[in-house]
Amino acid sequence: MIELLLERYKDADIDYVVGIESRGFIIGSVLAHRLNRGFIPIRKKGKLPPEVVSEEYDLEYGKDKIEISAEAIKLGDKVLLVDDLIATGGTAMAACNLIKKIGGEIVECCFVIDLPDLGGKKKLENAGYKTFGLVEFEGE
Repeated sequence: MIELLLERYKDADIDYVVGIESRGFIIGSVLAHRLNRGFIPIRKKGKLPPEVVSEEYDLEYGKDKIEISAEAIKLGDKVLLVDDLIATGGTAMAACNLIKKIGGEIVECCFVIDLPDLGGKKKLENAGYKTFGLVEFEGE
């Protein structure tokens, strides 16, 4: 999996790989290391030291909040957003919003698994984000 992602992004103009808690940390940190780029985590509320920027988003059963360090990304930094799975897209869209809030430019949103029937990847694409998934599993 990492070799496939490395091949895709080895010549990409990115400054950082951003991984969404928690499996995005595993994939993103290894990919960042192999690309010789920095890694930035997006975490659930209350797990990062201050100063943070937060984004609340809807879940099927309520709301949740994710955070990023306010100084992790500088204006114009190009980032690759990575997570293991895209389902409804709520968490990924919140992550994109966080990255934009602190000045980052999202080169692409990368997922190992896409569940296309749940519409998350389409939601990101409709918002103007380029996406990539290694595999798709249809059905809800």
